[in-house]
Amino acid sequence: MKLHTFFAAAVVSVVLAGIPALAGPALPSFIALAVADPNRPADQRAMDAERKPIEVLQFADLRRGYKVVDLMPGAGYYTRLFSKIVGPNGAVYALLPTEMDKAAPKNLPSLRSFAGTPAYPNVTVQVQPIANLDIPKGVDMVWTSQNYHDLHDPFMSSPDMARINRAIFDALKPGGTYIVLDHAAAAGTGVSKTNDLHRIDPAAVKAEVTAAGFEYVGESDVLSNPADNHTLPIFDASIKGKTDRFILKFRKPVN
Repeated sequence: MKLHTFFAAAVVSVVLAGIPALAGPALPSFIALAVADPNRPADQRAMDAERKPIEVLQFADLRRGYKVVDLMPGAGYYTRLFSKIVGPNGAVYALLPTEMDKAAPKNLPSLRSFAGTPAYPNVTVQVQPIANLDIPKGVDMVWTSQNYHDLHDPFMSSPDMARINRAIFDALKPGGTYIVLDHAAAAGTGVSKTNDLHRIDPAAVKAEVTAAGFEYVGESDVLSNPADNHTLPIFDASIKGKTDRFILKFRKPVN
């Protein structure tokens, strides 16, 4: 066995050791290798226990060679993982709205510090006003994590959600996937808790996204937390990092 092959196998084994339910042939090794990437910052690695990236990315079904848009990428937690998963024939577009850059100015320097480097050569950073998103066309996946709710809020200029979701629809290839991961609000609250609690009712997301033409495919409860009663802001010390989160998968119809 060649040395690099042996090392790769060893890394995968170590990553899977703490996840026995996934230790089988169904787990693509490149997902485990992406999580084990030594270039990932320590603060992002520290989030893995709560964010469960292996399980989440298995559900998303991101593949080698894909072109993926990381919409509202924060400091690039998933951007880095996507880069390693899609590989040299894929592309990752970290699309940061101008309004979000103003609200959290530390994220853009973080993204630019690694995008296009030898470790992440397939990553491109784009900064655009939310009202005029020009999403790269013909992509395989659009992903947004823990920020969809923000699109309803005043600091983001409360953009037209129908237009945004339609822009995402138009950017995707037929059969392309749209993933929305966010903090759950109580059932029946719609979008009323996006500004004060930074949460959104999953049913509201389904209604908005399917209205743009998407098919609802399914959801994952891997990040659910029944102990979260949905009444606290996500930044409250007692619930931060442990909120009840949903992951919804939508698909652009082939025909």
